[in-house]
Amino acid sequence: MKRLPLAALLAAFFIFLALSVSIRQAVLMLVGVGMGSALAGARFGFTTGWRQLIEQRNPQGVVGQVLLLALASLAALPLLGQFSELHAALGPPSVSLLVGAFVFGLTMQIADGCGSGSLYKAGLGVPLNMGILPLFALGSFLGSVHLDSWLSLGQMAPVSFSASLGTGGALVLTLALLAAVLVAVRLWVGAGQNWLDKRWVWGAVALAVLATLNLLLAGQPWGVVYGFGLWAAKISVALGAFEPAANAFWGQAGNAQRLTQTVFMDVTTITNIGILGGALWVSAKSPAGSKPLTTQQWVIGLVAGFVMGYSSRLAFGCNIGAMLSGISTGSLHGWLWVPLAFAGTLIGVRVRRHYQF
Repeated sequence: MKRLPLAALLAAFFIFLALSVSIRQAVLMLVGVGMGSALAGARFGFTTGWRQLIEQRNPQGVVGQVLLLALASLAALPLLGQFSELHAALGPPSVSLLVGAFVFGLTMQIADGCGSGSLYKAGLGVPLNMGILPLFALGSFLGSVHLDSWLSLGQMAPVSFSASLGTGGALVLTLALLAAVLVAVRLWVGAGQNWLDKRWVWGAVALAVLATLNLLLAGQPWGVVYGFGLWAAKISVALGAFEPAANAFWGQAGNAQRLTQTVFMDVTTITNIGILGGALWVSAKSPAGSKPLTTQQWVIGLVAGFVMGYSSRLAFGCNIGAMLSGISTGSLHGWLWVPLAFAGTLIGVRVRRHYQF
């Protein structure tokens, strides 16, 4: 799509949201456009950064992610401590989290994109990621339907560093753990590596600013997965295929209310739409190339996308909702997510290489 008609479409959607939904939702859409533009413009791929670290001993992507986490934490933790109406991304340490994070890390490499990665690559016109989006949504919805059964296998109450250590203590601990990640990366890649790349740096700075704006506007950290699951849940309810009142997740007051509202009231939906719009804006000038896939690669990639959606709900988020938002708002579950997802990625990159993606 050319940029002029796309700009007109985004402007019309902004006006519609401002007049029919709320100014907040309209501004959040613009934040999402910024997120999509930053992700696509910098090619800021969480999946790619991890794969480059493993296969090429290239630390630049992970260093960019650590910079993003540090900047987002420096903004989010003091804000959460100052304003009680803002909420952290707290998930319970659980069997569900451990299994979901591991499987997510594995499948995101096969699908070549996490939640945000699939969104912005679909906006760039990558065929596999375009096909994955509806399957990711279906998987996320089914994961939410089954979540209570997974949690029954064992869980703890969510752990907030801020509640335990105060804002200052939570910030010091978070930055110390991020420094430990850099030390581990240095041991992994060895000496003589180029650690910084300007696209990863500017992408990290832009995304940290936008994630902070999302927190202030939405009252909650940036998320991706919930919006996908909500879309599939609303379709299932409309088709008479699902009764939300009988389900532990969708029967909760907040989730049940969202099923009765327009999807445009959901903040995650709005930013997801914005991410697609921002990526489309970038693709108008810099389209992404992609090699043709075999039938086998398509089947494996699409199945991986579905499983990735399912596991993302079990893990209480993807690289955005669990890692970025969890860690930057002082949640223990974010730090549990990372090593399990990385362990899954170690297998996922080998599966990806085997099928020659």
